[in-house]
Amino acid sequence: MFLLKDKDDPRRRMLLQALAAGLFTIGLPARRGYADVLGKVPGPLPPGRSIYDLQGDVRVNGVQATVDTKIGPSDTVETGKNGFVIFVVGKDSFVVRSESKLVLKGERGLLDTLTLFSGKVLSVFGKSRHQIRTPSAIVGIRGTGVYTEADPEQTYMCTCYGTVDLFASNDPDSRETIESRHHDKPRYILSGEPKGQRIRAAPFINHTDEELMILEAIVGRTPPFAFSSNDYSAPRREY
Repeated sequence: MFLLKDKDDPRRRMLLQALAAGLFTIGLPARRGYADVLGKVPGPLPPGRSIYDLQGDVRVNGVQATVDTKIGPSDTVETGKNGFVIFVVGKDSFVVRSESKLVLKGERGLLDTLTLFSGKVLSVFGKSRHQIRTPSAIVGIRGTGVYTEADPEQTYMCTCYGTVDLFASNDPDSRETIESRHHDKPRYILSGEPKGQRIRAAPFINHTDEELMILEAIVGRTPPFAFSSNDYSAPRREY
């Protein structure tokens, strides 16, 4: 994969010019580069289709997935070491990274709760309320974009935009309501800290605005931010 660290890198300029012109792309694992997807303009998926893109070991309810696999609000999505998947459920869309396990719960075609047992997921949600659960956190979502990483000891949560109610599991004294315009208040939620002190400030890591633009586009929306192709400087993911 191209790592676009240098602000004068011509590949970076090409990517940002394409974004500014309405052509979106996304950071992908090493076997794909930007050239493979540049010019692939995302939009709402055809009726009956759930998956926008996938690579490597991706399983839905234990069965190897293809682009034709349907994912609904009562399914389990798992990825292997080199796997990732971008998919839609209703008005919500997700990037599930490698070595992740995400369990979806809902009814009547609508997603209500996501449980991230392990791994990393970037999510954008419609206006209805949702909840994300991890081993150490409970997050109430109010129509927003969030990035989550989970392991048994801690959760990383970036509210990319919108409002969330953040709670540490089994500790009602550790709680915070976060309102964010653009990655303003990332947080760690720690499982082993004293009660009332389990939510800590965190840096902005491992997700990009380009990915958020993709996710909003495939459910027919645009994110509530804009940037110039000349001055975009947010951190980007490295593999």
